[in-house]
Amino acid sequence: MAREALDTRVLAVCDAVGDFIHYWGFKRIQGRVWTLLALHRKPLVQVEVARRLNVSRSLVSETMAELARLGLVRPCGDHRGAPWEAVFDVWPTVSDVLRSREWILLEEARSALDAAVLEVELSEQVQQAHDYDLNRMRMLLRMTERFQAMLRILIALRVPNSLSGLGRALSRTASLVQGLGRLP
Repeated sequence: MAREALDTRVLAVCDAVGDFIHYWGFKRIQGRVWTLLALHRKPLVQVEVARRLNVSRSLVSETMAELARLGLVRPCGDHRGAPWEAVFDVWPTVSDVLRSREWILLEEARSALDAAVLEVELSEQVQQAHDYDLNRMRMLLRMTERFQAMLRILIALRVPNSLSGLGRALSRTASLVQGLGRLP
C-alpha cells in the first residue's frame, strides 16, 4: 500500500514537471520521462518507463531519442535494451532555448523600438506632426536593452550541480545584476 502511494506521488511529480516543460514549449511526455528517470534510484529500460507512465513503448522510444539529442538522458550501455538515466546538467539545454527563443523575441522588440524612435526623431526634425511620445519610446527601448542584458547574463551563467557551487553562482549573479542597475 505504501509503495502504491509513493508511486502515485512520484507520478504526480512527473505530471507537474511535464506540465511545466509543456509550458516552455516542449512535449509534456519529455518532462514526464525525464522526471521519472531523474527520481528513480537506478536507470530504467524503456519498457519499464512506458509501464510506469502508462504510455506506449513507441512513444517512450521516440521521447528517449529526442531527450538524448537534447543531452538530457543517456543510455547506460551500448546494447539495444540498455537502461536509461537522466542527465542532471540541464543548463546547456535551458541556455540554448533562451538563446534561440527569448533572445530573438527581445531582439525583434528592441529593433522595432529603435526604428520607431528613429522615425519619430526624423519626423520631429522636419516638424511633422505625430501622436507618439518619444520619451516613452526611449524608456521602453532602455527597458528592453536591460532585459537583454539580464538575459545575456542568464545565458552565460553556468549553473552548478552542487549546493556549494550554487551559492557562488548566486553571489556572482547578484553582483552582475547590481551592475545592471547602474546602466544608463
